[in-house]
Amino acid sequence: MARFAVVVEYIGTNYAGSQIQPDEVTIQSELEKALSTLISGGKNPPRIKSIFSGRTDAGVHSKGQVVHFDCEKPIVASRFLNSINGLLPKDISVKSINQVDESFHAQLSARYRVYQYKIVNRNQRSVWDGHSLLVREPLVLERMNKSLSYLIGEHDFTSFKSAKASSPAKDCIVYKAKCTKDGDSITVEIAANRFLYNMVRTIVGTMLMIEHNKLEPEFMKKVLEAKDRRTAGPTINPDGLTLVEVGYEPYKLQ
Repeated sequence: MARFAVVVEYIGTNYAGSQIQPDEVTIQSELEKALSTLISGGKNPPRIKSIFSGRTDAGVHSKGQVVHFDCEKPIVASRFLNSINGLLPKDISVKSINQVDESFHAQLSARYRVYQYKIVNRNQRSVWDGHSLLVREPLVLERMNKSLSYLIGEHDFTSFKSAKASSPAKDCIVYKAKCTKDGDSITVEIAANRFLYNMVRTIVGTMLMIEHNKLEPEFMKKVLEAKDRRTAGPTINPDGLTLVEVGYEPYKLQ
């Protein structure tokens, strides 16, 4: 039995998240259906189980989701990629495949994840905005970066965790939290060892709340230290959020 790791890209708009759910169409259900058809064959092929590096919420996208699966048959990378992408829906694709050691685990072996949230800061929307959040009020990059700076390091992120989360996890190490601007497009990038349910969307929502209400950037620190979801801003639209990278070596501070 050999283990393979694939990098999966997807537009999450039409899916109920990445993880398999009863009676829902998800990224995992579509990927496993394609894998089972390709590898096992037949009308009702046995399921090829896949393990994702982490779950993404409904409507969230990916450029770098890592998934592993086990297979008894040999796989030729170029042939596999052509075949699997022919079976997958147009909004899901497999970018690469590599055989890995059987000890590799897409989720447990991961050392960090990187998410980006896209904001367009202008008065009017454009049909070319793509998957981003339109914010009409002027945003000040320096203030937003100051707000995000309070999140760097190891903290209890309960304030930014969905009250509906089933996992008791609360502590994360944030390696990077920074905004960059290119014209009227703003990218918020956050790298951490792990993320809690709705964490990135709530952090960005809190950052925007601080800007909209002209609060001091230090308010982000107060929210963090409160360890109370009620103190944070809204959990904003998932359409601007993309998982861009999963790393399996220690994060290199930039």
